[in-house]
Amino acid sequence: MIVIYGNREKLTPVRSQLSDTIHHCMVTVLGLPEGKRAHRFIPLDPADLYSPEGRTEAYTLIEINMIEGRKTETKKSLIKCLFSEIQKNLNLGPIDIEIIIKEQPAHCWGFRGMTGDEAKLNYKIET
Repeated sequence: MIVIYGNREKLTPVRSQLSDTIHHCMVTVLGLPEGKRAHRFIPLDPADLYSPEGRTEAYTLIEINMIEGRKTETKKSLIKCLFSEIQKNLNLGPIDIEIIIKEQPAHCWGFRGMTGDEAKLNYKIET
């Protein structure tokens, strides 16, 4: 699951294009199936989003929650893909993007009536 936070006025108009761009990187780098898109947008009022110095009103945070097991190189490739593709497709510079990957063991996930370690996934985690 991916959660995207940003300034309501800047995030809302680009959320579809941003979702497509993020999903493209997830499919390309992690090998996720095309139909495996779970994105949540959290548009915030400017007063509710404090950003580091030097950022613009377009400052956006992308939180990627996934089952642990991917190699460091794979996660770094995902982050670099996101920076590159977001800049190319949305003209949003890396200074205004913050990405965090949060990993949890498979047994901490619950979906389709079972835990993640019981599920038969149609993609690989150990990449």
